[in-house]
Amino acid sequence: MDIQTARLMTAMIHYDCGDARRIQHFVKVHDLAATIGVLEGLDEQTQRILEAAAILHDIGIHISEKKYGSGSGRYQEIEGPAEAEKVLRALGGYSDEEINRIQYLIGHHHTYTRIEGMDYQILVEADFLVNLYEDSSPRSAILAARDRIFRTSTGLRILDDMFATSEEDS
Repeated sequence: MDIQTARLMTAMIHYDCGDARRIQHFVKVHDLAATIGVLEGLDEQTQRILEAAAILHDIGIHISEKKYGSGSGRYQEIEGPAEAEKVLRALGGYSDEEINRIQYLIGHHHTYTRIEGMDYQILVEADFLVNLYEDSSPRSAILAARDRIFRTSTGLRILDDMFATSEEDS
């Protein structure tokens, strides 16, 4: 992890102060996204954007809960991008282009149609890997996600190993 990503990680931990469950969630999503991105051969800038988006992906949840009485993905996509921009600008070190793409990813990470870009695909896969586990999803949901969501060879391999979903494990 580079110094900029480490600073963003600690800024987001501070942002979610006292909410260990959410902190644990984004740390896991980040680590899986970073792993998948490296193994899928992302270029340096795309990897940097992916990792920042993974850390910040659920930043809109607190505002959504207060404003709408719900932390649903739809509301997070509405509220998250502006909140992420505040954190990124306060921290510094991110270009306008990077901030725009990070905001786009945060604003779409619960939208599973028209996924454009490897950073978007990987963020969705990493979030699914963590959510499937944290939600104690049944095997049927895991297999449905495998068929409908996962596209990268690394994400599929991690899913299969994590949940024993490969053909020979069935």
